[in-house]
Amino acid sequence: MSHTRNIVILTGAGLSAESGIATFRGPGGLWEGHRVEDVCTPEALARDPELVHRFYDARRARLAEVAPNAAHVALARLDAEWPGQLLIVTQNVDDLHERAGANRLLHMHGELKSALCAACGDSAEWEDSLPPEIECPNCGTPALRPDIVFFGEMPYHMEVIETALSDADLFVSIGTSGAVYPAAGFVQTARHHGAQTLELNLDPSAGSSLFGESRLGPAGTLVPEWVAEMLDRG
Repeated sequence: MSHTRNIVILTGAGLSAESGIATFRGPGGLWEGHRVEDVCTPEALARDPELVHRFYDARRARLAEVAPNAAHVALARLDAEWPGQLLIVTQNVDDLHERAGANRLLHMHGELKSALCAACGDSAEWEDSLPPEIECPNCGTPALRPDIVFFGEMPYHMEVIETALSDADLFVSIGTSGAVYPAAGFVQTARHHGAQTLELNLDPSAGSSLFGESRLGPAGTLVPEWVAEMLDRG
């Protein structure tokens, strides 16, 4: 990695787990008590908007109870000090990267602290509860919904991400399952364009075999170590 200049980093639920935000699925996971089909699809929103809005209201309120962990802080340090191109692409909908100080950041699956108007397509910062039928501050239509990319919807910023992957010297995946596409395919895109690839994960992901190097352990330990290594070399 001594010749690395351009870096793309993908972060997933495992990065925020150490902050107390439940991981995607499984015992104690984000969807416990709710099927994915009940809270994270366009069909669910149409069928039971009150349930979907209450679910994301609870997730949004939870943000006030958690804080960035050492991994978020380390990535923000890398963002501030890395002299080359750097892009952090997160699958997480929390705001912990921002609160740690990261700026070169894209949320590909949306943000809890944002509301999207299904009528005009405008989005607005949103801190409080978001009851169904609340009026859009832009167009006045009662069509606001959580600004979350539901299953079956296209993730945000894909053109920017694909361009960054094509220019990357190094692609790093942190705390991801490697099972959710299109993010799970980023390692193959990066490899196709000649990038080195590194996985930092608590356990091997579904795509571990695709990475040139895999380091296993808690994100709060691995990420600061890797960032220090990169900045020392840089």
